[in-house]
Amino acid sequence: MKSFYEFNRNNPQERLEQYKLYPEMALFHIALREEMGEEEYHAFYRAEKEAQQRFKVPVYHETTPQWVNA
Repeated sequence: MKSFYEFNRNNPQERLEQYKLYPEMALFHIALREEMGEEEYHAFYRAEKEAQQRFKVPVYHETTPQWVNA
């Protein structure tokens, strides 16, 4: 499942899916956008997206040990 920050916000269909899956986060970001200036909000959103990527937990199949053949 995608995280809140993995959706394409320029695509209206993806934005609706994002709001449906994460209604509390969507409301938070709507309120935040009203309080902040446009540039300030976009900087905040980019920083949150980058932070989320750094701390992303790997999927199980990405961490499963593999036999190495010589």
